[in-house]
Amino acid sequence: MKRTGFVRRPGKEYAALSRTSTLKRSGPMKTRRKRPTAAEGSNLIDACRGEQCYLRVAGVCCGDAATVVPCHSNQAKHGKGMGLKAAHEFTVPGCWRCHSWLDQGPASRETKAAVFDAALAAWQPARAEKMGVPACN
Repeated sequence: MKRTGFVRRPGKEYAALSRTSTLKRSGPMKTRRKRPTAAEGSNLIDACRGEQCYLRVAGVCCGDAATVVPCHSNQAKHGKGMGLKAAHEFTVPGCWRCHSWLDQGPASRETKAAVFDAALAAWQPARAEKMGVPACN
């Protein structure tokens, strides 16, 4: 299907645009919050490799360090939302069974939040030492 070009409508006034005109700002530029780069985020995920399970859910944890994966928080206060994963800084190492329990387990949200918060409190100093940066609380 062939498209027609731009046609000026009769009765409409069009401002003459010159190539030398520039747009002017209505106000000062706003500064944005610096988001971590992909490399910084992947460093936080890579820090979980070779670690023990920090979730240690009683009756669930297998304790196998070979199955440890990074477990993101499921709490809204950490940035989790519908279709959104929490920020990488709210990630702890957990074995596959504890990770499965955290995401799909039958426990209440409060119980899962308490277990994750305790694991995060234990993991942050260890991660900071491993990465060689000061711990942020």
